[in-house]
Amino acid sequence: MIMHVNKESSTSAVTGNGNTEQAVLGGGCFWCTESVFQSLNGVLAVEPGYSGGHVDNPTYEAVCEKQTGHIEVVRLSFDPGVVSYETILRVFFATHDPTTPDQQGNDIGPQYASVIFWQSDAQRQVAERVITEVQQQLGQPVVSRLLPAERFWVAEAYHHDYYARNPYQGYCQFVIAPKLAKLRKYYADLLRRG
Repeated sequence: MIMHVNKESSTSAVTGNGNTEQAVLGGGCFWCTESVFQSLNGVLAVEPGYSGGHVDNPTYEAVCEKQTGHIEVVRLSFDPGVVSYETILRVFFATHDPTTPDQQGNDIGPQYASVIFWQSDAQRQVAERVITEVQQQLGQPVVSRLLPAERFWVAEAYHHDYYARNPYQGYCQFVIAPKLAKLRKYYADLLRRG
């Protein structure tokens, strides 16, 4: 699935406006989602973590064993003067399957749900509109959850920059690398230079 990005609303001056916003998104394994968004111009930081659960200080093992109710997510800090929230969502939908509940490929379980934790009413409204457009383009229901912001727990250090540190690991080669190739093919104008 390739979402069309309105170039005028997606980018402005490369220097941005000095403002920073956050987005919290879950699109399956956070190693994949982190790698995608680290590539975008205007994204200032990406942190893998967990959100939406009922246990404080969740661990990766407990989340994977479905004991905490958390979803693997990434928290982005971005400059909306360089990349809009709408563009971030369009890239999000283009780089994972929003039609499979609690599953991305062979990654199956509630921790792999497609989710948008909106951080403001404005983000909620943009997300509702983009989801409607994505459903129309796909011709099938989008099962991505749209939820209010919940506490974000930063993942363990070994999850950070996972693809950058392990590019030849099997999962990285067979799951993450194709997503990044697709991103470069269809969204080259949104990527960091240099």
